[in-house]
Amino acid sequence: MNILNGLTLSPSLGWVGGGILASALVILAISIPIAHHRARGHTDAGTLSMVRRTAMVLVLALMVLTPSSVSQTTNRAINATDVYIAVDVTGSMSVKDAAYGDHTGISRLEAARLAVADLTSAYPDASFAALRFGASGTLDLPLTPDDRAVGNWARGLRTEPTSQSTGSNLDAPLDQLVLSMKETREHHPDDRILLYLITDGEQTSNHSRRSFSALRAYLDDAFVLGTGSSEGGRIPVSPDSLGTDEENPPTEADQWVNDPQTGQPGISVMDEKNLKALADEMSGSYEHLGQGRTLDSGNTAKASKRYRVTTVTKTRQHVTPLVWPLTLVEAALLIWELADWIRTSRRLL
Repeated sequence: MNILNGLTLSPSLGWVGGGILASALVILAISIPIAHHRARGHTDAGTLSMVRRTAMVLVLALMVLTPSSVSQTTNRAINATDVYIAVDVTGSMSVKDAAYGDHTGISRLEAARLAVADLTSAYPDASFAALRFGASGTLDLPLTPDDRAVGNWARGLRTEPTSQSTGSNLDAPLDQLVLSMKETREHHPDDRILLYLITDGEQTSNHSRRSFSALRAYLDDAFVLGTGSSEGGRIPVSPDSLGTDEENPPTEADQWVNDPQTGQPGISVMDEKNLKALADEMSGSYEHLGQGRTLDSGNTAKASKRYRVTTVTKTRQHVTPLVWPLTLVEAALLIWELADWIRTSRRLL
């Protein structure tokens, strides 16, 4: 309840309790002059004493209602964008049936590298976290605004060695993503969190895939980027040596991964059904990385304009009780009352 500009009543006992007590005190204050008028001629209390006692009760009533000052503070919060990038590095990502923009006949992993480079350009003020997944998910780069670090990470990606492969399992990055995104959401609740999942969509593991719907609690948007083709291609053997697949091309001898059932080189095909299912589970969108298409157009281009660093201004009101002036007035009236009582008592003696 506003009294004056910057002042308000804010009963410490609440409006119900404070209102009842203040009303009782006001009734008492009204009864004092009435009782004084009826007892006129039968009491030593003068009009001044009556006024003083009435004022004491009214001041108490006002103290119960707790007069307070209202001040405003303005906080500025920066709503940043955090982009998580998860790249599939299973052996099938070395199949050279992918394209990206003007680049054709490249490996699926190389198309992923080119897409990552465009992502850092599309979100110039964002922070990035980079994760690769094969047999398991590994967070290589925690959230950082350093886009050069993301570029270096992407250029160093290589498919996992064939000798260590246990088949493609699309939910390999799920646990690490949930853990990291939950922490980000707790520490930066105003940030927007985006996920770019780059994979060919193959699921060859014997284990059933877990749903990515658990990420919806933390995500503002998700994009599944499919790389590869429906025609597919043979899978080169990934060596155990360090370096990218381009730096370590397969040797002529035993250069392809064989299908254990036929003994012939296996064919890996992009699974668009799985890719679309992943996008649906995260309430996101699916996009195929192909010839003549880059992230500079389509859903990512629209999202990069929508998720910009913004400054949000929040105004909050602070109520500070101002009871101390009334306390001084009440104390002065009590001292006056005490002095008057002492004076009257001595006179009677």
